[in-house]
Amino acid sequence: MRGLRKKAIRMAGVLCVAALAAVACGNDGDSGGGAGPGDTVKIGLLTTRSGSASAGFVGAEPGLDARLKAYQAEGGKCSDRKFEIVVADDQSSPQGALAGAQKLIQQDKVFAVAEVTPYFFGAAKYVTTSGKDTPTVGGAFDSAPQWLEPGNNLFGSVPNIPDFSKTYTTYGEFWRGLGITKIASVAYDNQASSSAMEQVLRSSDKVGISRAYINDTLPLGSTDVGAIVLGIKNSGADALYLPINPDTSLAIVGGLRQAGVNLKSIVSATGYGADLLASDPAVQAAQGMTFVSLAQPTELNTPATQKFANALKQYAGSPSGLPSFSQSYGWWAGDLLIHGLEVAGCDASQSEFMAALRADKTWDAGGQYANKVSFTELTVQTECLYMTDLSGKTFVPLPQASPICGSQIK
Repeated sequence: MRGLRKKAIRMAGVLCVAALAAVACGNDGDSGGGAGPGDTVKIGLLTTRSGSASAGFVGAEPGLDARLKAYQAEGGKCSDRKFEIVVADDQSSPQGALAGAQKLIQQDKVFAVAEVTPYFFGAAKYVTTSGKDTPTVGGAFDSAPQWLEPGNNLFGSVPNIPDFSKTYTTYGEFWRGLGITKIASVAYDNQASSSAMEQVLRSSDKVGISRAYINDTLPLGSTDVGAIVLGIKNSGADALYLPINPDTSLAIVGGLRQAGVNLKSIVSATGYGADLLASDPAVQAAQGMTFVSLAQPTELNTPATQKFANALKQYAGSPSGLPSFSQSYGWWAGDLLIHGLEVAGCDASQSEFMAALRADKTWDAGGQYANKVSFTELTVQTECLYMTDLSGKTFVPLPQASPICGSQIK
C-alpha cells in the first residue's frame, strides 16, 4: 500500500489542530472596494503547491478557475467583472501558510482569500486579526479554532463548519439501518482525527451500538497497521469507521481482507472522487467501501452536478468530470465568492461584502448541498451527508444516503 501514497488524497480534516501565535504587519484595509463594472476582482488562493501534502491539492486552482470561467460564460449578475487568481504556496507547513496569507493580504492586496490547505490553522490567527479586513472563504477542514469564533472574516464554503463538540444522529441511524451491533474505529494521534472519531462514535452510542475496538494512537500517514488489523479482527466488530487518509484506510482494509475479515460496513470519511480512481491498486483495495461526500456526488446526475462536471471538462481538463478533493473545494470557494458579490453588489467593498454575506441564509453551492447555509450561525441543527459505495471504477450513491440527514443531539 505504500505505493498509493503519492496518489492518495491528503484530506486535512485529519491533521493536527494547532494554534500558531503569529506576529505580523497590519493590513492596509478595504482593498478593491468600490470598483466599478469591468474592473478586476483579485482573489488570493492559499493552497499547497509543494512539499509532502502537495499531491492532494493540485486541483485547487483549476477548480477555482473553472467556477469563475463558467460564471462569466453563463453571464451571471456580476459576470462583467474580471477575475484574477493570485496563488500563494504554503509549502506543506503552517509557517508557510502564514507567510502565504501575509503575501496575499499585504503585498498582493487581494479582495478576498480562498483557502484550500490543510495548514490554514497556521495562518488563521493572523487572518482574523491583522488581516481581518479581507474576506476569507474555505473548507474549514484544518480545524483552526477561529472557524468557530463569531463575527470574524472567515466564511466556511462547506455545508457546516466542523464542530466536534456536537453530536448528530446521522451515522448512528445509518448503521442501525444496516443491523450493525459493534463498531470499530481508527484515528490518528492528533486532535482533529480523534475528535472526528469520537463525534461519530457518540452517534452510534445513542442507538445502542457498542464500541468493539477503538484506536487513536496511529501516527499521521502511517501504513504500519498489522497490530490494528489484528485488534479489529479479534474485537468481533461488524462495522469500521475511518476518519483518516486514504493511504492508511486502504492499508487497514487490505489487511482485514487478507485476514479473512468481512465487515458489514466500512465507512471512510475521505476518498470520494477522482484522486482514488487514478490509482488501480487503490481502486482494487477500496471495493465495497463506503465513502462520505459533503455535496451531491457526480453520479446523482442532478443539474448542479452536471454543471460542475461540464465545467471541469471544459476549463480544468478533466476527462470524466468527476472532481478531485481539491477541485471540489476550489469550486465551492469560488461559488461562495460569486454568491457574496451578488448578494452584496457587484461593486461592493470588502466590508460591504462581509456584512452582506454574514447576514445571508440562501447559499447552497448552486444546489450541490442538501440544505442552504446560514452564515448567521456557526453550527447547524441538521447534518446531511451523501454516501457512495465503490463498485469497479464507479462510485454508486446509496439510495438510503442520498442524502442521509441527522439532527443534533442536545
